[in-house]
Amino acid sequence: MPAEWALHSGCWMGWPERESIWHGHIEGARADYARVAQTIARFEPLTMLADTAQAARAAARCGAKVRVLAIPMDDSWLRDSGPTFVLDGNGQRAAAVFRFNAWGAKCIPYDKDAAVGARVAQFAEARIFQSDLVIEGGSFLSDGEGTLITAESCVLNPNRNPGWTKAEADAELKSMLGVKKVIWLPGDMTDNATDGHVDGYVAFCRPAAVLCEVVADPQDPRFSIMAENRKILESETDARGRRFQLLPIPEAPRSAVPDGEEIFCRSYVNFYLANGAVIAPSYGCAEDAAAIEALRRAYPDRQVVSLELRDLFRGGGGIHCITQQEPAV
Repeated sequence: MPAEWALHSGCWMGWPERESIWHGHIEGARADYARVAQTIARFEPLTMLADTAQAARAAARCGAKVRVLAIPMDDSWLRDSGPTFVLDGNGQRAAAVFRFNAWGAKCIPYDKDAAVGARVAQFAEARIFQSDLVIEGGSFLSDGEGTLITAESCVLNPNRNPGWTKAEADAELKSMLGVKKVIWLPGDMTDNATDGHVDGYVAFCRPAAVLCEVVADPQDPRFSIMAENRKILESETDARGRRFQLLPIPEAPRSAVPDGEEIFCRSYVNFYLANGAVIAPSYGCAEDAAAIEALRRAYPDRQVVSLELRDLFRGGGGIHCITQQEPAV
């Protein structure tokens, strides 16, 4: 599995379909998705998948630079339901397709989305490798040099993989993604949307360097959780024996969350690396400036494009969650 900063041939997204998760804000969410798609399309080709009934509207809202394909869909989180592209020793592309059960059957039905990974691989003309492991793309990160970071709180959760041992899941990830070492973080069980996807609090920025979300308030339940995740990374080495350089980045403040919202993504590390750019979330608050500066330091050779969004985050995810990169051959 290449690192996300490797050259892309394009990006895949999905158009919001399931109205219940947006609590009356689905049109706002669609506007946010269109803004993200149009921004990424400035840097690399963007394909938007949309349910057949929504395809024409998605095309009209996304504009001419975004390709829209109509396929049956339940939801719009392509990082999780889409395939994970991998490259072989000759640089040829294939697709690792894991089982998808909507984050432990949190959203029903999900049978259409369970088929999206294979459908995207077919569109991309990529050879398919199928796994019986239930896992979402937001729950693991690759450095492109043999190291994978994942979380026990989601991968080993009984709502996904009952009966799987940690050793079995570890071996399956190595086999499917071509990695040599899997680093298991405890995760975040307070995350009631994904059960602790790692793309909400850490991100590789280069080999042996990881952006880590910092929770400032010691009274916050996530303070000790994030400290424990960081402790694991501090004690580990990557697949090549290197210690990690940990780069801090703040979390967005609780004041960014609209009143009454129980599921809301306020993560600055939930960004997308496009060719030559970082497409980053912002929340219209003072903390945005520090987060943008942290991203500029982490990716000095990329343009940081900050998008102030609102309704996308109400669904429990961010920009990384709704995108899936396709590496260049």
